[in-house]
Amino acid sequence: MFYVYLLKSKAVDWKYIGSCADLRKRFFEHNNSKVRSTKNRKPYDLVYYEAYPDKTSALKREKELKNNSSKKEELYKRLF
Repeated sequence: MFYVYLLKSKAVDWKYIGSCADLRKRFFEHNNSKVRSTKNRKPYDLVYYEAYPDKTSALKREKELKNNSSKKEELYKRLF
């Protein structure tokens, strides 16, 4: 399985969208300064995730959320 996930910083008002194959490991890496793009805003809550059967589908969805503001806003309205 592959995952698309949304993290929310506990320290500042900031959200991060990513994808991975091992969600537990990736969440650990985000909270332990192993990811350059998120290390300055930790700690994080895992707010949301979606599971996909293949990497291509997960990457397509991640890109859609990052590049399509209406899709991102739609997701945020459901969650926040």
